[in-house]
Amino acid sequence: MKLKQAAILFLVIVLVIIVVQNSDVADVHLLFWKVSMSMIILIFSIALIGFVIGYLSHHFVMERRKNR
Repeated sequence: MKLKQAAILFLVIVLVIIVVQNSDVADVHLLFWKVSMSMIILIFSIALIGFVIGYLSHHFVMERRKNR
């Protein structure tokens, strides 16, 4: 197993442990709105958004370097 794969597997395991331990309901305040949702959904949503932002930023940097 490569180092990158091992690191991703480790991060996924840590994320699952955090999600399982935080299953309460959380109130999220965003500007003028208040939303009550399960912390499981909130944590997975934030993790997914972070993954997408990291993937897209890496993709754009690689495209910019390739076009030089």
